[in-house]
Amino acid sequence: MAYINIPFYIFLIVVLILYYAVPAGYRWYVLLAASIGFYIAWGGVRMLLILMLVIALSYTAARVVAEKKKKLVFAIFICAVMAPLILTKHCGGSASIAPIGISFFSLQAVSYVADVYKDKVKVQKNLSKYALFMMFFPQIVQGPIPRYEWLGGQLYEGQRFDEYKFTKGLQLIVWGLFLKFMIADKTAVVVNTIYGNWQEYQGLYVLIVGILYSIQLYTDFLACVCMAKGMAGLFGIELSDNFNCPYRAVSVRDFWQRWHISLSTWLRDYIYIPLGGNKKGKRRKYINLLITFIVSGMWHGRGIKYVFWGLMHAFYEIVAEILNPVRNGIYKAFGIGQGSFLESVIKKTGTFFWVMLAWIIFRADGILMGIKMILNMFGCFNIWILFDDSLLTLGLDWKDWIVLLFAIMILGGVERIQTRSICIRDLILEQHIFVRWLVYIMAVMAIWVFGTYGYGFDTQDFIYGGF
Repeated sequence: MAYINIPFYIFLIVVLILYYAVPAGYRWYVLLAASIGFYIAWGGVRMLLILMLVIALSYTAARVVAEKKKKLVFAIFICAVMAPLILTKHCGGSASIAPIGISFFSLQAVSYVADVYKDKVKVQKNLSKYALFMMFFPQIVQGPIPRYEWLGGQLYEGQRFDEYKFTKGLQLIVWGLFLKFMIADKTAVVVNTIYGNWQEYQGLYVLIVGILYSIQLYTDFLACVCMAKGMAGLFGIELSDNFNCPYRAVSVRDFWQRWHISLSTWLRDYIYIPLGGNKKGKRRKYINLLITFIVSGMWHGRGIKYVFWGLMHAFYEIVAEILNPVRNGIYKAFGIGQGSFLESVIKKTGTFFWVMLAWIIFRADGILMGIKMILNMFGCFNIWILFDDSLLTLGLDWKDWIVLLFAIMILGGVERIQTRSICIRDLILEQHIFVRWLVYIMAVMAIWVFGTYGYGFDTQDFIYGGF
């Protein structure tokens, strides 16, 4: 069962009907039953048992550390909660049996236990309610990683039907489908073609695939998060934002404040700050950054490639801080004013380029392959491929390329509007009902007609579902 197939939406409709049909005080039972059924349909009973083990461990841990505020007890329980994740993803050949969403719900469990230990939240004594928090079906597969203080109460209150929230939830689902079928899965065709035979491509081909994979990963993950937020909104429940226009970042540090926000803040709050953050001198700060990004890399997958990817980002941040006076001196020498449009363009372009290089490593089958691809990028200057038919040999015809570029422009326009604190969904809701429905119908028809799916095409799974 997936967020992009018909059986899932039949399931969602049935759950919605049951949710709003029962008295408010019992609605959380519907969500719990639906979440259990969803996980069994997605991962099977064996994976459900591993999830239940994590739930039982973290529930017990929170109950114990709430009474006994001892660091040793807390540390032992944290290790116990993380053990299933480490064993299934990083030990032997067991990575293939890792339960779906384990990387997300394991961090969710750790944050809950830690917050109880620090008295940030009250311990949940009802095991069934805690289980619902851990396995709420719209977000369990791919996040965002929730905090109990934000999500817990919303799940148990029994939300009443709110047409405004319901409609905005539907809008987010449609937007997610647009991102998935109009951008992510189209870019995937080209990315898979070049990575599948990477030795044959040099110069601008590698730059193009680096840009397209950066867009694919972003829109694929954003699509799933938008759909998760939209589904939760149908029940009147609000999930946290996970992205804030990350490719508009002016530094790598800024990028990580905008990208996968629920993971970035988790790493900050439960790894970086407990290590001492930036309060123990620069040398210790840099060591803490290295450790934090190593953990980030290990969270994403098994193997040295992901650790190397994490270290690249740590290196970016450390070098950027060290060379900051030099960079400012260069800007001053060339008359580039602080806060000027030109400075912004340079910083955004540079940040995207460095992040893109790291994504090339991230997507490659290994470090050596990724490095060779990056070197191939500078191996020749073949700009002519933009003007002959070379790009049409990468899996998309000229009509698909036009649709893809137009869809990317729409995404860019939407993000530009969002940076001005304008909510497009609210703007649509303010229009006459005829205009609203015209927009909805046109959007659905455009996805139906121009989206990448159907005969001969293998719909891509959500990328971060694999982590």
